[in-house]
Amino acid sequence: MTPSPRSAVPDWRARRLDHLRSLIRAAAPEATEEAKWKKPTNPAGVPTWSDHGILCTGETYKDKIKLTFAQGARLPDPHQLFNASLDGGTRRAIDLKEQDPLDEDAFQDLIRAAVAYNRGA
Repeated sequence: MTPSPRSAVPDWRARRLDHLRSLIRAAAPEATEEAKWKKPTNPAGVPTWSDHGILCTGETYKDKIKLTFAQGARLPDPHQLFNASLDGGTRRAIDLKEQDPLDEDAFQDLIRAAVAYNRGA
């Protein structure tokens, strides 16, 4: 059986990304997911969630998962989930290493805020 692009990395990163995917689906059921930016070094591409524009991407690195929010600088982050790409004028990211905790409710609030921003609400 050939692994799906979602499980191309069969370790903690794939499991964590699948869990994040389920949180995103629950928070933004109308969002679509597609693989973007496919290249020889990453044939599966980068999971990208969109709803009236890109919400976030989920990149897999050797030591972390990076969730980059396209309009992160414009989103409320009262729980301070953003911990990477903080100097940019538009994007913000959440880097998660294997044992890093994640406030799932706050993460889903951030996803909903991204949807609302993209929809102009």
